[in-house]
Amino acid sequence: MKMFSVAHKTVFVVDHCPYMAESSRQQVECDVLTKSRAQGVIPLAPVSKSLWTCAVECSMEYCRILFDVYPKDKLVNYIVSDSEFHILNTWRREDQSTHELMSALAAVGPPNPREDPECCSILHGLVAAVEALCKITELQHEKRTALMDTAERVANRGRIICLTNAKSDTHVRMLEDCIQETISEQNKLAAGSDRLMAIQQCDLVLVHIYPQGEETLVSDRPKKEISPLLTSEVHSVRAGRHLASKLNILVQQHFDLASTTITNIPMKEEQHANTSANYDVELLHHRDAHIEFFKSGDLHMAGTSTRENGVKETMTLKWCTPRTNSIELHYCTGAYRISPTDVNSRPSSCLTNFLLNGRSVLLEQPRKSGSKVISHMLSSHGGEIFLHVLNSNRSTLEDPPSISEGCGGRVTDYRITDFGEFMRDNRLTPVAEASHDPSGKLPVERAKAQLERYTRYWPMIISQTTIFNMQAVVPLANLIVKEALTEEDLLTCQKTIYNLVDMERKNDPLPISTVGSRGKGPKRDEQYRIMWNELETLVKTHAGATDRHQRVLECIIACRSKPPEEEERKKRGRKREEREDRTEKNGSKEAEDKSWQESERLKGLLEKEDQESEVIKDSPDSPEPLNKKPRLISEDVQPPERAKGPATLLSMWTNRITVANSRKHQEFFGRASSVNSKFELYQHLKEENGMDAHENGKATR
Repeated sequence: MKMFSVAHKTVFVVDHCPYMAESSRQQVECDVLTKSRAQGVIPLAPVSKSLWTCAVECSMEYCRILFDVYPKDKLVNYIVSDSEFHILNTWRREDQSTHELMSALAAVGPPNPREDPECCSILHGLVAAVEALCKITELQHEKRTALMDTAERVANRGRIICLTNAKSDTHVRMLEDCIQETISEQNKLAAGSDRLMAIQQCDLVLVHIYPQGEETLVSDRPKKEISPLLTSEVHSVRAGRHLASKLNILVQQHFDLASTTITNIPMKEEQHANTSANYDVELLHHRDAHIEFFKSGDLHMAGTSTRENGVKETMTLKWCTPRTNSIELHYCTGAYRISPTDVNSRPSSCLTNFLLNGRSVLLEQPRKSGSKVISHMLSSHGGEIFLHVLNSNRSTLEDPPSISEGCGGRVTDYRITDFGEFMRDNRLTPVAEASHDPSGKLPVERAKAQLERYTRYWPMIISQTTIFNMQAVVPLANLIVKEALTEEDLLTCQKTIYNLVDMERKNDPLPISTVGSRGKGPKRDEQYRIMWNELETLVKTHAGATDRHQRVLECIIACRSKPPEEEERKKRGRKREEREDRTEKNGSKEAEDKSWQESERLKGLLEKEDQESEVIKDSPDSPEPLNKKPRLISEDVQPPERAKGPATLLSMWTNRITVANSRKHQEFFGRASSVNSKFELYQHLKEENGMDAHENGKATR
């Protein structure tokens, strides 16, 4: 594997010819005090940047982002080209900073519009860029000296970014041919030098800059291979904000960066100290910070949005209100340096200062419903800000979940006991060197083959299998997975199949799972059909092993093909089951109707007796109640015919109480010796006074 990719070396070649002093025609307002301006003050006229200024600003933003995210192993060499080339820095690490580049650019100054254009050319800078790529960097030198035996693994690849104002597509092709020839010449020189390295790959990115309002003379072109050592791509961009956006996209593509937008950042207003507003800040970082989103496919949940007409994408994360301190430990899976896209904006400045003061901010995924998921954290270490990726799933540092919880808390009927037996059957043990297998296979190969046979058909859930829940199938299931069957094993398997046929003839029930189904579940015929299908599936996976395995399958197929009289018998059995189900259903309905009528009749009789007793008790002028006689059940009085169907609880209890009271009750003497249900009271008083016993039908003194 080759070391050092194309991104290790980047050479910027910026055109410094007179035509770069032309205005970009994108106006910048300088008069911002429009409301508080006094009367009579002439407003400031807007200004516009030159093509040179736009190129320098955008290239410096490219370098700033690169230095923020990759402070050590990604290097930049900056070259300015006019009548000659000007190398502003070297590959040394101390020269890799925006401060060094800005100081060197200030010394160069803007292009001179009065300089002779014929003496100026971008070719001077491109030739110097190829020469710079041949020079060895400190990192390459360290790897070459550390790997003397494998020095050829250290590759020399790089990228040239040229910012110029090309004349036409023909001019672009001429520049490509010049670079290709220069690479060939420099590789010949590097072959005979220890201080130079031949270029193995060079990517040319030519950015044509033209003013606003003009038509471009250079067409865009995607990456194209010019030669085995050179690839080229052309971008035609208007100066100003369009150029800044293009280089922002290029830096993400060249260095595998991604964009994250932090939303809902609370920030106090400058004019109103007591109020606050929410702002957004866009950050650039390595793409691996979003790797969990790409793995899970939750890009839409993380708030992916597209900008710049669908070219640039950013991931949205929300500011989480409960901030955290740096002393708190979080389970992080990665930390990546960040760089604000708009470093000079007030929201970006406030956020970076807040983080550099030792504070940390948790970031959550925006969701419309459900609990919030905190997936990232911003924190600073040693004066650099990092985006930490937090593990939003179950941590490996926690206790493992119980197998009874199921996958996601949904499945709980795993075949745990069967899996324990499966592990015991496939346990690995050390093998002595003296042992030798006749087949010539290594012990590890035999173990893998056995594990493969055992797992060809092995349902994990109880409700997904029938045969593995039946004790009658256990002998066949244990023997069919063997590499070879003996004649005794074949007889055992056939005997197991015949036992299943006998069970089906007796209509024995099967352990069919009814989880998730309503009613009684499938019919008995359907249960056996499911069982036979699963058994055939199991045996088919091993039928090709030996002839005896195939004979087991043939036995199953022969037993499943029933004769016509057997099919007729099964059909009659199905009709009889349906008829019994209907009879049972209708009988239960009639019994319920009869018991309901009986309970209503008894209820009516009780209410009628209660009403009569209340009338006799409450009326003052009512005659004296008649002497009640007990209701004795004589032999000549036939009891009422018992209602068909089951008796109600009320009728059973009433009959029991009536019979028990009739046995315990002793009849009154007066009622037993009465005449026409009348008995004369106080007879001894009548005999003493000699009075008539009856007067007007009443007893008198």
